[in-house]
Amino acid sequence: MSDKVEATEQLSPLKRALFALEKMQAKVDALEKARTEPIAIIGLGCRFPGGANDPDAFWAMLHNGVDAISEVPPERWDMDDYYDPKPATPGKIVTRLGGFVDQVDQFDAEFFGITPREAISLDPQQRLLLEVAWEALEDADVPVESLADSETGVFVGMMTHDYTKLHLKTGDLTGLDAYYATGTDASFASGRLSYVLGLHGPSMTLDTACSSSLVAVHLGVQSLRAGECQLALACGVDLVLSPEMHVSMSRFQALSPDGRCKTFDASADGFGRGEGCGVVVLKRLSDAQKDGDRILAVIRGSAVNHDGPSGGLTVPNGVVQQTLIRRALQNGGVKPAEVSYLEAHGTGTALGDPIEARAFTTVLGEGRTADQPLYVASLKTNIGHPGAVAGVAGLIKVVLSMQHEEIPPHLHLQQLSPHISWGNVPVVIPQEPTPWPAGGQRRVAGVSSFGLSGTNAHVVVEEYGKVASGQWPVASEASDLPPATCHLLPLSARSAEALRALAAAYAQLIRQETAGLADPHSYLMALCYTASVRRTHHKLHRAFVFQGVDDLLAQLDEFSQSPVEDDKVTRWQGDKATEAPRHPVTLSPRPPLAAGLVFVFSGQGSQ
Repeated sequence: MSDKVEATEQLSPLKRALFALEKMQAKVDALEKARTEPIAIIGLGCRFPGGANDPDAFWAMLHNGVDAISEVPPERWDMDDYYDPKPATPGKIVTRLGGFVDQVDQFDAEFFGITPREAISLDPQQRLLLEVAWEALEDADVPVESLADSETGVFVGMMTHDYTKLHLKTGDLTGLDAYYATGTDASFASGRLSYVLGLHGPSMTLDTACSSSLVAVHLGVQSLRAGECQLALACGVDLVLSPEMHVSMSRFQALSPDGRCKTFDASADGFGRGEGCGVVVLKRLSDAQKDGDRILAVIRGSAVNHDGPSGGLTVPNGVVQQTLIRRALQNGGVKPAEVSYLEAHGTGTALGDPIEARAFTTVLGEGRTADQPLYVASLKTNIGHPGAVAGVAGLIKVVLSMQHEEIPPHLHLQQLSPHISWGNVPVVIPQEPTPWPAGGQRRVAGVSSFGLSGTNAHVVVEEYGKVASGQWPVASEASDLPPATCHLLPLSARSAEALRALAAAYAQLIRQETAGLADPHSYLMALCYTASVRRTHHKLHRAFVFQGVDDLLAQLDEFSQSPVEDDKVTRWQGDKATEAPRHPVTLSPRPPLAAGLVFVFSGQGSQ
């Protein structure tokens, strides 16, 4: 270092100034790169109406154009006590319909180390968030134990507090226990997730009404770019458990009598309420590439702003929406005409839809030619308006659309609203599954989410490469391995019942993925690698040594269908097993080895 300093001092004043300028420019370039670095989406998790309990089921629902609207489940409240078709009737609800998630009263408390007593006081939104966040991390191939003490951020969008209302409506304060505060306060939605996973990064719950979860995505992006965290969970959750908001929205005449969002249609008369939970796992693109992560898409830019003094507190401001979209595009270095798809906020209101349409056509129409149509749709036509989770739900839909190279159909469009004019912008609202192929012009999409409170968010998403048909992304350390005649698939869970269910799920997945494959070897390698290195390992284990697909499926089927009580569980005394296993590799608790379990393959073979 001293030699470099001495050499610099020997330069002429002009050369020293040039050298200083070059150093300063390098610093500026590094700061600008960090400020605008694309953010990789490496994992998804979701629960939405219509049985969409994971990303695959959600995509199937979207692709098939399923209308997931149904009657209010009787366990929520008795609609006969509240329904009245006359608009704005005091104390009544104008619709019997909405979009609802199945079995929100179910929760595996033991899995998360939560006692049954505490689980009762725990808002189902917190329960759902724990489960879906865990599933998103599994989808991202991130073992949960690898996150302990890490700078991982948690950003949760959440706006409803129906479980609190249900407690208070009983009128019995003696039923409020020590867990009531931590179970229902919004701050614990994010705090509990960070606690359970052992995270040290930023952790916050925010409420900007309908835009909450997309604002959470924006904050996650900003935090990653600022270096505050190395990984981020951007989440949204919203459950409809109590009728008060339905009653208020009916008085407000915001709810559609048929419970559906008829976005951009002439019959648009309000929105239907929906619900759900969505989580995306985010990472700086450079880190995701370095770590060999499967990258689903990248966030190029994002922006947040507020309507300010519009026509009313809940009235959108079209000019501000234009500014929002322009800022997000500028943040990502994307030109308006490069955006080929927009997942619109699109709630299906006679006021909001025309304002939004005018805003996005004004901005995204710039430089667009007739052969570059802008495709526009809204998932709210499938599941209703899911409140705080709406933005991240739209983002997940866009990522899945890029993965499947298709824009799913937009429902309930019979006649375009006479209040909407596209001007000279070529806009297409797809009513059938529409091809969106990779390999040509890069695919870029926008996602909009506007809060009833006036807070708006927009995110710009771009495709990331394309996995060829029949190929699976395998990390470099797995792809360098030579072909094997035998494979080892390790599975683990926290109970014998769960381990059997996991084996059955693997069998179903393998049958689906290998159907029609001439040579499934690369798939089996990726599967075993992921299960070994990229999965959380729980206390109960079962490993399967197999030579091919049929061999593995036979073992998985036998194990998943065998009675739990027939298993011999190896019990460890110190470092010695006290019971011989029934199978060559058995269901057994992990031995207490401080350094972890190690497999040694000598490479000799004469043995």
